Amino acid sequence: MQAVLWRRYGPPQCLTLGEAPLPKPGPGEIRIRIHATTVTSGDARLRGCRAAGLFWLPIRLAFGLFRPRHPVPGMEFAGEVEALGAGVAKFALGQRVFGLAPRGAHAEYLVMPARGCVAAQPRGLSHAEAAALPFGGLTALLFLRDVARVAPGERILVHGAAGAVGVAVVQLARHFGLTVTAVAGARHAPLLRSLGAAHVLDRATQDFRESATPYNLVLDTVGGTDFRQVRHVLTLRGRHVVMNYGARELALMLATHLRPGPRILCGYAGGSQADLRQLRELVEAGALRPVIGHRMPLSDIVAAHALVDSGRKQGALVLEITPAGCPHPA
Repeated sequence: MQAVLWRRYGPPQCLTLGEAPLPKPGPGEIRIRIHATTVTSGDARLRGCRAAGLFWLPIRLAFGLFRPRHPVPGMEFAGEVEALGAGVAKFALGQRVFGLAPRGAHAEYLVMPARGCVAAQPRGLSHAEAAALPFGGLTALLFLRDVARVAPGERILVHGAAGAVGVAVVQLARHFGLTVTAVAGARHAPLLRSLGAAHVLDRATQDFRESATPYNLVLDTVGGTDFRQVRHVLTLRGRHVVMNYGARELALMLATHLRPGPRILCGYAGGSQADLRQLRELVEAGALRPVIGHRMPLSDIVAAHALVDSGRKQGALVLEITPAGCPHPA
């Protein structure tokens, strides 16, 4: 099968397009014919092994100490169930599914546990739209629901609001009854307002720290804020939630938990099948929609990673996968 091959950690050029063995589903597994996948900020960090110092060794142990242990990268996917392993009853051949894999989604075929983070696609979406949902949607859902524990009526500032995670945070925060202020480049303002942001600040010319009204929550999706500065725009019991963090942030989380005043919160968004089904329900209820900023063929994998590294991606960057000898999908 055609697949992206990942042999070493490094820049986008360390990725190549080649052939990999067709995976076979074992008992309790399904094989998915992938129609669309994405390149996320998580994919880019893993490719270069750009993890915070505290997590460098665990990441290397999980993915390969000196070089990647698994040659095919990729997390988000959407496609059709193509084969069933023994004992699988909850999926059917030809069923449209989407989900989040630990690795292997940048290929024509992927094997997933039937109990893993995979579920039927939301009704009415294309494969590309379904593939654009899990990474950003699950991260937004879990950080808002479980880490920040948001409540209706709160004021939230979303820093890095135009990326795959940010656009989902804006939509779900609005759905949960929060008043949303989004921080992003000026060109993203029309999109963010259409997604539910009440206010949009241009990160190049406007400083959110000058806000006259404090926020209950500042959620940073990209690692561009510091608690020492953020605490001055938080309410007495406000939360500074960070998605990219290291030892310093973890120490601050413990320290601020032990004293009164604003707190810093860190967390991890894995995602389960139940969370993915809830995400599907939110999409079908109109509370969340996929945002695709870029579409490329799988052969443009190097350019796709370079775009993610540039920090100028809006929403999701989707890679559409065409079987060898077939025309590119419309």
